[in-house]
Amino acid sequence: MNTVKSSNLGYPRIGEKREWKQALEQFWAGKLEKEEFLKQIEEIRLQHLQKQHEQGIDLIPVGDFSLYDHVLDTAVMFGLVPKRFKYSGGKVSLETYFNIARGTTGAVASEMTKWFNTNYHYIVPELGEAVPALVENRPLQFYKEAKQRLNIAGKPVILGPVTFVKLSKGYQKSEFNTVVNQFVPLYADILRELQQEGVEWVQIDEPILATAISKEEIALFNEVYQALHEAAPNIKVILQTYFESIEHYEEVISLPVQGIGLDFVHDAGQSLAAVKQYGFPQDKVLAAGVIDGRNIWRANLDDKFSVLAEITEVVSKDRLIVQPSSSLLHVPVTVKNEEALDEILTGALAFADEKLHEIVVLTKGLQEGKEAIQTEITASVEAIKALNQSSVRNNTEVQEAIRGLHTYKADRQAPFSVRQGLQEEAFELPLLPTTTIGSFPQTQEVRKQRLKWRKGELTNAEYETYIKAEIKKWIDIQEELGLDVFVHGEFERTDMVEYFGEKLAGFQFTKFAWVQSYGSRCVKPPLIYGDVSYQEPMTVAETVYAQSLTDKPVKGMLTGPITILNWSFVRDDIPRYDVANQIALALRKEVEALEENGIRMIQVDEPAIREGLPLKQEKKQSYLSAAVYAFKLATASVQNDTQIHTHMCYSDFKNIIDAIKALDADVISIETSKSHGELIHAFEENTYDKGIGLGVYDIHSPRVPKLEELTRNIDRALQVLDPKLFWINPDCGLKTRGIDETVAALKVMVEAAEQTREKLLVKKG
Repeated sequence: MNTVKSSNLGYPRIGEKREWKQALEQFWAGKLEKEEFLKQIEEIRLQHLQKQHEQGIDLIPVGDFSLYDHVLDTAVMFGLVPKRFKYSGGKVSLETYFNIARGTTGAVASEMTKWFNTNYHYIVPELGEAVPALVENRPLQFYKEAKQRLNIAGKPVILGPVTFVKLSKGYQKSEFNTVVNQFVPLYADILRELQQEGVEWVQIDEPILATAISKEEIALFNEVYQALHEAAPNIKVILQTYFESIEHYEEVISLPVQGIGLDFVHDAGQSLAAVKQYGFPQDKVLAAGVIDGRNIWRANLDDKFSVLAEITEVVSKDRLIVQPSSSLLHVPVTVKNEEALDEILTGALAFADEKLHEIVVLTKGLQEGKEAIQTEITASVEAIKALNQSSVRNNTEVQEAIRGLHTYKADRQAPFSVRQGLQEEAFELPLLPTTTIGSFPQTQEVRKQRLKWRKGELTNAEYETYIKAEIKKWIDIQEELGLDVFVHGEFERTDMVEYFGEKLAGFQFTKFAWVQSYGSRCVKPPLIYGDVSYQEPMTVAETVYAQSLTDKPVKGMLTGPITILNWSFVRDDIPRYDVANQIALALRKEVEALEENGIRMIQVDEPAIREGLPLKQEKKQSYLSAAVYAFKLATASVQNDTQIHTHMCYSDFKNIIDAIKALDADVISIETSKSHGELIHAFEENTYDKGIGLGVYDIHSPRVPKLEELTRNIDRALQVLDPKLFWINPDCGLKTRGIDETVAALKVMVEAAEQTREKLLVKKG
């Protein structure tokens, strides 16, 4: 390597217009034969490699592409298939692969959880049921494909053994080293075969190094990578970290690898400070992640070049790689298709393709001198300046409100013990009240009518009539099912964040800026690009209409400030918590509007609290405090007999239970069905004294649960939770499910609740 190189860590899988998603869903629906499906997927994969090659990226990742999830890919590469899927060895079939992720009528899907502090979900590997074996060398397969089809000598990407085992389940903590060492010979085989094929660079991702790991685990890293180096001494391994700066910097840079990849975007310059303070080994390459891989804003190339210049004071250019801070999996594909956006905003955006261009420009600047890229530098600085000076980022009313936050009350009028009695009297609910989380199935017809309305083919009045008809249909279904607390179904909403962003000032929406959330589920996060403010009521009309159709309480449904924050691309020119509080103040006005219009149960969902949790232990409390404050700022102004609900996804509950209590919600529901036992165990160790619903069945799988499953889940929960505080609900919204399966599953849920009530009354009697 004679000079600085450019590199990428991973490219978005979904395609510019979600071609990947469309192929997957057509295949699952039986509308695409397997051979044609695989052909389409191969074309998409090769197009992505070709685009990176044409951009001028030197080290192009191969093997980062996935049909569902890269962690699942790693598991099936080692034959780790849970017994319930009746795997008989050898290469894991495509059908079994998807069954693990999605479940079958006879086998529950593997657990899905958040990928570190992102909104990407991975499938949790289940260890202990099968002995790992290398049944398919995926990195080799994709390397050969790129070489043979495009003449690209790619950089194979592999999830590292320590992180892989850390993210898995099915073993005791005391067995961790032993389990990791089971995989080392398999990784060694992968590297040996890559070496035989003539591979030069391999990227092994170990993001666990950015978390609080122990000295003992660092010692394990040393043993593992020494063994891998001995197995394939001619392979150059880049040990790649991302999302935050690494713990144990001096030990990590001493590991027996040829390159270290560090995040120079997050953690406020700690990586740069560590390089300058402790130096960097003369025999290693530094892969410097200076372009933000997780946000969509154009880089100030002057600032980025300065960071690289400081790095080159320690690391010579021939030992430097310029790259993004993480895989570009977390950002949309390209800005070029966003033709409808304001020119000032477009000029300040950079999606995956634009970020790769920034990397190439910076690499050129290091190779040829800053003057060679001065035009690009000036353009980036001017574009960012134009957005910062625009009126949308200078709303004086909003900015004054943030400066005067101390004038807003962020605590309920009375403690829960008082509110509980008033709410029992107001609502007169039975023991173990049943409800749902908020959304009901968004059928193809619902989406079709919304699209017609957006295109102007339906008038506002016609669309409103259609939405009211859907609301009435589902109010009637809820009456027939015998649910105790209703919802209006959210048929007017595309997405739980997008809907609110469209109605609040300071947000902008795109046409094609999709990112993968899990499986084929793609989301189009709004861009919070300006000061956020309330415009007009957002949910009142639909909720009040639903309430007019029934004597049962109907919950108002809002998305909470932290979830809106964490599921958006957030402006980076002001503190993130200021943005959260701007959103909270806007939502506070909507909560008050619902209450004024007779809605006395209001659910403010916070499923994404887990996503924003910092990886560093010392930063977690300040984040949780800010999250609690924003939630309370949005909800605390209601009367004592108005019941505040919230919903969140399972997120190491025992580690954040104090923060969950501090939210002071009257009722919390938690997505738990795939981790039910683990969560119940958390309640055995911690007391929770407010209303709570643990999701009693999994909505992510297209199956109707059995009655005995649900009664077992309920009974287990009631061993540690007060029946007077326990609610029964699915574990998440039902938007993605079919109508028939939704009705059938809820019927079973109501029956399970009734059976349990009867048992409790008999026991009490």
